[in-house]
Amino acid sequence: MNIIRLKSFCELITAKKALLILIAITAGLLPAAVFADAGLTAITVQDTAVGKTYSVTLQIVALMTVLTLLPALLLTMTSFTRIIIVLSILRQALGTAQTPSNQVLIGLSLFLTFFIMSPVFTKVYNEAYLPYSSEKISADDAIEKVKEPFRAFMLAQTREDDIALFARISDHGAIDSADNVPFSLLMPAFLTSELKTAFQIGFMLFIPFLIIDLVVASVLMAMGMMMLSPLIISLPFKLMLFVLIDGWALVTGTLAMSFVT
Repeated sequence: MNIIRLKSFCELITAKKALLILIAITAGLLPAAVFADAGLTAITVQDTAVGKTYSVTLQIVALMTVLTLLPALLLTMTSFTRIIIVLSILRQALGTAQTPSNQVLIGLSLFLTFFIMSPVFTKVYNEAYLPYSSEKISADDAIEKVKEPFRAFMLAQTREDDIALFARISDHGAIDSADNVPFSLLMPAFLTSELKTAFQIGFMLFIPFLIIDLVVASVLMAMGMMMLSPLIISLPFKLMLFVLIDGWALVTGTLAMSFVT
């Protein structure tokens, strides 16, 4: 019985060795022409009539890098930050805890962002992607054309004081015009301005619900019902007020119109 087990174990080891050898031959010892026939071109840069063109492999690497940075770009270059902060403050003012849920707020913020940023995305598609896909412009020119619509959008929402603040912190010097503002200053200045604007809108939304809480708390104190939480009583009134004035339409419409184009 031991001899049979030893024989089976030796056969298993031999099979594993054969499989490893086959994998090594397939992965490392095949000629480069086989991979070239499969369409895996090298990372090359070529000079053409429209400028420099990059191989498909290098373009895929750049695309994957952009996808990795997409959440950061969404927060620092679009209207998403202002929208999600205002909706979060609104939920806190209503006192509904986790209703709507974070997933609902993020989804609504994303769709509102796509709606507000649609002119920018359309301009990028028409002026950068289509000419580049038709090989009318180079990759460097396409990147510059992508930056222009976003720069115009961000400058329209950014306060001059915030730009001057970051220029002073970085010792950049005087900035003559908006076209000379580098992205390294524009992005933090834009994000700071968005935070300030979002808190201003959130403060205005908080006031009517705060008044309801104060009235309910005063009534309960006058009735001697000090052990009863005012939030339990004020929540139905705040929800009723929000529904009667069509609050979601007002908030989303106000957010959309708050962006200067």
